[in-house]
Amino acid sequence: MLNILIIGNGQCGNRILDAINRDAFGTKSRFAKYLSHQKYKSNVQTIAINTAVNDLKEMNFTKAKDRIHTPHLHGVGANRNVGKHVFEDNKTLIMKNIQERGNFDVAFVITSASGGTGSSFTPMLIKELKQKCNYPIYAIVVLPFREEGTLYLQNAAFCLKDMRDSGVDGIILADNQFLKQMGGNVESAYNGINDMIARRLLFLLDALDSEMMMVTDLGDFKTVMSGGAGVATIGFYEADSEMPIRSVIKKALSPEGLLFSTDAYQEASRSMIIIRGDRKYMSIDEVSSEVEQLSSSVGQVFKGIIVRNDELPQVLTVLTLESAVELEKLYAIAVEAINYERQKKERVDSMKEMDKAFSQIDGMDPSY
Repeated sequence: MLNILIIGNGQCGNRILDAINRDAFGTKSRFAKYLSHQKYKSNVQTIAINTAVNDLKEMNFTKAKDRIHTPHLHGVGANRNVGKHVFEDNKTLIMKNIQERGNFDVAFVITSASGGTGSSFTPMLIKELKQKCNYPIYAIVVLPFREEGTLYLQNAAFCLKDMRDSGVDGIILADNQFLKQMGGNVESAYNGINDMIARRLLFLLDALDSEMMMVTDLGDFKTVMSGGAGVATIGFYEADSEMPIRSVIKKALSPEGLLFSTDAYQEASRSMIIIRGDRKYMSIDEVSSEVEQLSSSVGQVFKGIIVRNDELPQVLTVLTLESAVELEKLYAIAVEAINYERQKKERVDSMKEMDKAFSQIDGMDPSY
């Protein structure tokens, strides 16, 4: 049995963590955390961290003992510099809470790259954990809608850079901009994205602790994540009717299944494919054909098969990337955002000359 730590940082990370805990309970009742036992196969510890106490209070499936409030008004206002100071002020409290949970085989830290608390806390937290703990740590990072504004764009750029410098063992990308293809209103879109990420992570954790016909384990996952340029993404597809397993694999590798816009056959460096379902769907010829096609492009592909009677086929793919055109586009937009904010600040600073005009009446009162 694996020992796994999952940390949700900031509002986005908290909501994804809550979706993970909800699915682990197997019910959508908000009273589940009091009445039920979570259905994790592994020993899973979860922790939610936030400066905004209201975000923590809104969590319906994460126990109160698993929430850490680091006080600073009601958040840090998307200001990463403020967030860094708040983390330093509360570092001892946060690290004590984590280290009291014991040792782990692997940890996942979930955050948005664009807000304040999560994007500033996460690189610093990972750096602390890497210095004090000996288990691998992977960050699941959600990128912003491009129209969300200049502050979020520049936060995302600097957060990812800080994350790379933190010693993290790999960054798994999800992209709101790419996933908004789901459509619907804003609330359903965000909830849908949270659910997609939660379901993929739970599938991965279940698979890494399951008996397989063709084995993939935590060691294989580490090997996959160590390839490429340090970034990765996850794909998933579940058949809603009987369909050839080759089609399910293709969909898990396609834009329909991925969390981040990439061409798996052009940009991936290593891959893991985990297939779950009834034995009758597991055509070895079809599986081998699709794996061979992917491996001819990316090199190493680890594959695992989990037999579940009377279950339609599901496929999870983990892809590490050696290049990412979409990430390069994000940074190009972020540079424009950084320059725009800098120019705006310079204009505001220059307007302080107006203070001289106002100062001429200092100490005077109006006469009527």
